[in-house]
Amino acid sequence: MFFFDLDGTLIDSNGVWKDVDRTFLARRGLPYTHAYYEGVAHVIFPVAARFTKEFCHLTESCEEIMAEWMDLAQDAYAHVALKPGVRAYLKQCKAEGRRMALVTSSVPVHCRTALSNLKIEKYFEQVVLAHDLGLEKKEPEIWLKAAEICGADPAGCTVFDDSLAACKGAKAAGMRVVGVHDAYFNREEQEMRTFCDVYIQSFEELLCPAKDQ
Repeated sequence: MFFFDLDGTLIDSNGVWKDVDRTFLARRGLPYTHAYYEGVAHVIFPVAARFTKEFCHLTESCEEIMAEWMDLAQDAYAHVALKPGVRAYLKQCKAEGRRMALVTSSVPVHCRTALSNLKIEKYFEQVVLAHDLGLEKKEPEIWLKAAEICGADPAGCTVFDDSLAACKGAKAAGMRVVGVHDAYFNREEQEMRTFCDVYIQSFEELLCPAKDQ
C-alpha cells in the first residue's frame, strides 16, 4: 500500500501557506520566523491556530484566525500545480496494480478542490484527512489508522512525504518512508536523506523508462 501526502509532495502548494502566514503576521507587525514556521508547518488547521494564538499572544479566537487564513488562501487550491512527474508516477503505479491512498493534513475543502481540479482522485482508494481524525502526521497513530481504514498491513506500507516529522511518525508505525524534496523545507533535507529509506528530488526519478515500440 502506498500512502501519499498532498501538500508539498504531490502538489506545489507550500508557497500558498508561506504567503498566507507572511501576510497574516505582517498585518500584526510580526515577523515570519523559522520558529513560527516550525509551529505551523505540516499540522492540521486547529493545531496551527492554537499555536499561532499562543505564540503571537493574539486576542482573536482560533476560529477567527482560521477564518482569516481561509480568506487569505481564497481559491489558491483551484490553481495549484502537480509537482514534476507526479501524474506519470501515479499512472504508472495504477498500471502496476499498486494500491494507493492519500493521507493529508490539508484543509478538507482545499484537498477536495485540488483533487477535483487536477483530476487525480481516481488514483486513490481512500482520502484520509488528518483534520477529520484529529491526529497529526508526526504521530504513528494516524498511519496505523490509515492502514486500518485501507485494510493494509503497516509493515507492507510505503509513505511518500515532504515532512521529516511525518516520515518519523510513519517509520514509528513500522512503515517504509520515501522523503520527497520540497524547496520550502530545504533545512530538513540532509536529515531527511539520512533518516528516510529513500529520498527523491522529484517523482521523475521513479518513472520506469519507456519501452521501445
